[in-house]
Amino acid sequence: MNMFTGQTFQMNQIINLKEVIQITGLSRATIYNIMDKRHKHYDPTFPKQANFTVGRVGWSAWEINQWIESKLMSR
Repeated sequence: MNMFTGQTFQMNQIINLKEVIQITGLSRATIYNIMDKRHKHYDPTFPKQANFTVGRVGWSAWEINQWIESKLMSR
């Protein structure tokens, strides 16, 4: 199963938070909660963001897709 069906992305494509929200169906707050080691919903398997400039971050589209697939496979 591929969450990007119908969407084109490059292997090394960087996506922004808005796209991560759209692809995962998670809210902004939830995404930041699962990235926060101090939060009870922390998920160490969630892809790390890459910092490009001050105030500009992105995620690997491929890593986000792999994370979704791993969640689907573990159910």
